[in-house]
Amino acid sequence: MDTFIHSNRKVRVPRIIYGTAWKKADTARLVTLAIQSGFRGIDTACQPKHYDEAGVGAGVAAGLREGLTRADLYLQTKFTSLSGQDPDRIPYDREVSLPVQVAESVVISLKNLQTDYLDCVLLHSPMPSMTQTQAAWRALEAFIDTGLVRQIGISNCYRLDDLESLYESARIKPAVVQNRFYADTNYDRQVRAFCDQQHIIYQSFWTLSANPQLLAHQSIGVPAAAHKRTPAQILFRYLTQIGIVPLTGTRSEVHMRDDLGIFDFTLSKAEQSAINEQL
Repeated sequence: MDTFIHSNRKVRVPRIIYGTAWKKADTARLVTLAIQSGFRGIDTACQPKHYDEAGVGAGVAAGLREGLTRADLYLQTKFTSLSGQDPDRIPYDREVSLPVQVAESVVISLKNLQTDYLDCVLLHSPMPSMTQTQAAWRALEAFIDTGLVRQIGISNCYRLDDLESLYESARIKPAVVQNRFYADTNYDRQVRAFCDQQHIIYQSFWTLSANPQLLAHQSIGVPAAAHKRTPAQILFRYLTQIGIVPLTGTRSEVHMRDDLGIFDFTLSKAEQSAINEQL
């Protein structure tokens, strides 16, 4: 299997992405380590509350000194609305209109990440109303028009009607949906089906932390033993085989290598079916 997947915008997206939330002062070191280990996709956000985006940029810059070019990496960030920001550390002007906040956030991300373009920008979540979501979306579309952003998407979008409304009204269609992947939302079955129909890449986060019962289930344990792999590797491999792009935020170099090693084996149809029954 190719370790990249192509979006509906013809952007090459790695099939597993390194997530940078909660890394704080260790962000730059871990991003550099992830790139050195072989990760080619990095996810962050312009949200100082949970991310050190400038630290991500420093880590990327260090990683690029290892002989890579900017084109080798997929850099993805997010616009986070006021409700998701630390009120004492809002990165953009809280008094300006929503579209201007989006524009300021993207410009800050370009500076933080030390790049002249972004591969993807996500709305960190739908806005309180569809009218506001659409206004934020149009602001992102303008960056695609200028070439500063290659594709756009949305995160934490668990209502199918919200995603459908955004898709139908958008001039430039969503290329990515990034959601928490867990049982409480029935693993986003309806949202994932819509994404499949519209060729939208579905990215999963909280994939391991939210699913201890799944990782302990025999549908994971049996192939783990058969392939001499960890349960985490089996779940990540299963997801990549059904077209989902998981995020991993590990701090461990060993786990980074494990996560990237999932393309060295393939689950059989029977093994996939057994896991399917748990989702």
